[in-house]
Amino acid sequence: MNKNYYAVIMAGGVGSRFWPVSKTAFPKQFHDMLGSGQTLLQKTVSRLEQLIPSENIRILTNSIYTDLVLQQLPQCSINQVIAETAMRNTAPCILMASLKIHKENPNAVMVVAPSDHWIEDEVAFSDDLKAAFDHAQDSNALMTLGIRPSFPNTGYGYIEYDISTENRVKDVANFREKPNYETAKKFLEAGNFLWNAGIFIWSSKTVLKAFQTLQPNMYALFSAGNTVYNTSDEDEFISENYKKAENISVDYAIMEHSKNVCVIAATFDWNDLGTWGSLYTKITNESNENAVVNARLLSNDSKGNMIKTDSNKIVVIDSLNDFIIVEENEILLIFPKSKEQDIKQLRQNVKDTFGENYI
Repeated sequence: MNKNYYAVIMAGGVGSRFWPVSKTAFPKQFHDMLGSGQTLLQKTVSRLEQLIPSENIRILTNSIYTDLVLQQLPQCSINQVIAETAMRNTAPCILMASLKIHKENPNAVMVVAPSDHWIEDEVAFSDDLKAAFDHAQDSNALMTLGIRPSFPNTGYGYIEYDISTENRVKDVANFREKPNYETAKKFLEAGNFLWNAGIFIWSSKTVLKAFQTLQPNMYALFSAGNTVYNTSDEDEFISENYKKAENISVDYAIMEHSKNVCVIAATFDWNDLGTWGSLYTKITNESNENAVVNARLLSNDSKGNMIKTDSNKIVVIDSLNDFIIVEENEILLIFPKSKEQDIKQLRQNVKDTFGENYI
């Protein structure tokens, strides 16, 4: 394996749209959401270990999840866990991780990837990632992997690339925000738009230069810790300074303002597992189109339902279509699939009514 390859796995989110399974104390990346025998985080690490040395994998997470990470990844040391002490979106934590990795290895080329996506064709994933690593290593490009859209999805951002080049690596023309349906249809018709999967690849020196140029205040804040990164004094510096960082995503901070962004269209299948509906789409395998995890289902005149229990429980439904049915400890959720985007607000309503122990 190439000792210069590194991975930074983003594992600090709450996954509020997967409530009630995903809760603040135990978010979805630490669950086996598909009944595969591995949690989403474990699956992500296993996939990256096929190309990247295990010791070069870093887990970016909230400090309250450090113990969970180490429990689920016994092959990782505490030094491989980078803990955020405040919620500041993706740019600050990626900058901090990049500084730490660059200090350890100035020749590092790194991938930043979410911990909660589902990719089945891991060979194709490794091939695509290797191609991105090669280009990032030989140039000063900020790379990303985009997903070919299969329908006009309004829930993803889009990457518009230069259609004139014949090369597999395309120059990015624009990042587009989540569109309305008509705009999304036009993107598909144009043929040079990809879904933004939030998978980034770059050399540590290239991404640090981008931060230094485009986010000078943030760069100054975090680069002041260069002398203590990867030492016993690092925690104190992070505790004092991390909360001072601007709350901003890496997309807004550098990617959308950089002129050296390139994209490779992924050849692997991909699901971001962002909502119960996306999980339903991933695992529907019955003739009556009900998706079931951990439950034993008896249904009559019912289809389109997403059903998950925590104890192999028997679930009986009749004349019920397109609902989310989830049991998790003291909570039973029965909710229309068409309103799944409202679960985030529903979670807040439960907190206001019953207390934060249930969210």
